[in-house]
Amino acid sequence: MSKVEKYFAHETAVIDLGASIGEGTKIWHFSHVMSGAVIGKNCNLGQNVFVGSKAVIGNNVKIQNNVSVYDSVEIGDDVFCGPSCVFTNVINPRASVERKSEFRATKVNRGVTIGANATIVCGVTLGEFSFIGAGAVVTKDVEPYALVVGVPAQQTGWVSQCGIILDNTLACPESGQKYKLVNGKLQPENE
Repeated sequence: MSKVEKYFAHETAVIDLGASIGEGTKIWHFSHVMSGAVIGKNCNLGQNVFVGSKAVIGNNVKIQNNVSVYDSVEIGDDVFCGPSCVFTNVINPRASVERKSEFRATKVNRGVTIGANATIVCGVTLGEFSFIGAGAVVTKDVEPYALVVGVPAQQTGWVSQCGIILDNTLACPESGQKYKLVNGKLQPENE
């Protein structure tokens, strides 16, 4: 890490001029960050990660190997993107038809976990602290704290901020945090 650059990029990574990268971020082998991309502080981008020119990544985000964060994807703070998870940005792609004007925004809120090989179809919002199971295909919005699995992804339960599946007591066994359901949505009791 040079005195000018406050982030680390492996010698095989390509960082285009005009990318904004926060202090303490690490970008590993064969990754590519395009001009205009915004990456926050203390992030870790694994091997072979692509970040598009209109992508935004918050602070303390971990993106594992082989993930592409395309234009119109916004990732909040403290998000975990598992190996080879997939974001899309066009709902009906065709090789012979350019549809860049039809990109649909995808928003991944704070604290979300996306499991390995999960696919996030464009145009959805993942609620804060939701948990997307490995291999799931998300085609619609996900509520905060929801656990979703399967193809297409369906909610099977609730998780705590720690990512622990909650039982009927709605209390996290790891942190002791208690939750409550308000109009069918989970939230911490102290809110």
